[in-house]
Amino acid sequence: MTDRPFNRVLLTNDDGIGEPGLDILEEVAATLAHEVWVVAPETDQSGTANSISLHQPIRVRERGHRRYSVNGTPADCILMGVQHLMGDQRPDLVLSGINAGANLGDDVAYSGTVAGAMTALFLGIRGIALSQSYRTRNSVPWQTAAHWAPKVIRTLTVGGWSGNLCYNVNFPDIPPEQVTAMEAVRQGEGGILHIGIEQREDTREKAYYWLRFLRERRELAPDTDVAALKRGSVAVTPLKFDRTDLDAMADLRQALS
Repeated sequence: MTDRPFNRVLLTNDDGIGEPGLDILEEVAATLAHEVWVVAPETDQSGTANSISLHQPIRVRERGHRRYSVNGTPADCILMGVQHLMGDQRPDLVLSGINAGANLGDDVAYSGTVAGAMTALFLGIRGIALSQSYRTRNSVPWQTAAHWAPKVIRTLTVGGWSGNLCYNVNFPDIPPEQVTAMEAVRQGEGGILHIGIEQREDTREKAYYWLRFLRERRELAPDTDVAALKRGSVAVTPLKFDRTDLDAMADLRQALS
């Protein structure tokens, strides 16, 4: 195994370019690649999923050597990085994160962090989304992600890449020395009870609204991402674009015949 197995790695996130998770990912990537490029959103883009900016111009701001911010989504960032900023030399790998908070179960559908890796998949580049779970926002155990991310990335990439997919990685909310294993698990079901709408008024008595996830605790099968984190494992889930429900296909074909 070479000391730095990658020539170029492109980083993004959905929390924004000034956030600590991205700084940690830069440090991790510097141990794996000869060149580390950062193209990240100017502001928090959590919940934007795979959306791209079709109705407003994209503006890019240079923040340093191989470091840029974009007034758009994580998907915009990957598209701008790969197809414009990096010229004709595509990255070997895209890393998205490290997100403050887990991306598990239903969250995956809304996650801008996961979208960074999914956009890499769309472009034919290997992509990994990384998220650090926590109990309280002022005590995120970043040291766990910093310790385990290099090993996870090397494990998933150096031995080859299985199939047309990307990976979603979640680190448990425990100290790094207490992590029990890395587990291959499926995306769990449920978790979001519904999306609430909270109405408020501004200083001119005009209504505005906040959307927020309302969650529920439920028992999940042991082979799911949530269950793996509860066991103290790093949860690794392969993802793809195809959302076809194969279990329902036979019944549908029979109904339509």
